[in-house]
Amino acid sequence: MDLYDWLLFLHVLAGFAIVGAVVVFAVLLVAPDPAVLRLTPLARRLWDTGGGGTILFGVWLALNRPEYEIWDGWVIAALVLWVIAAAAGARFGMGYSSAIEVGRPPERSLALYGAMTLAVSLLLIDMIFKPGA
Repeated sequence: MDLYDWLLFLHVLAGFAIVGAVVVFAVLLVAPDPAVLRLTPLARRLWDTGGGGTILFGVWLALNRPEYEIWDGWVIAALVLWVIAAAAGARFGMGYSSAIEVGRPPERSLALYGAMTLAVSLLLIDMIFKPGA
């Protein structure tokens, strides 16, 4: 395996971590039992490592391949969507981390979850189809 294969593997693995975090956050959102809040650290670690890995390996991939440029439209769209997803996901996760102390889910988390999920979904579509590439 060459460098490109490793970068792509690690980028996709980090993407799976983000999708896993979205799923665990969904469980946190819909489960009424305060005991489920114990999943919050897992979801936050998946979100943090997945987010860091996707941006690091994604930019590295764009710089590594001659057919991709960092200023390609689909790459810029991915970076913007990543920022939106990261901001919404970080706020969502912080709300649940502070909710562990109280023992109940935070309020107004549905909008943040929706923004995070929409941004991640659009990011996946952008990565799969690479519009304009």
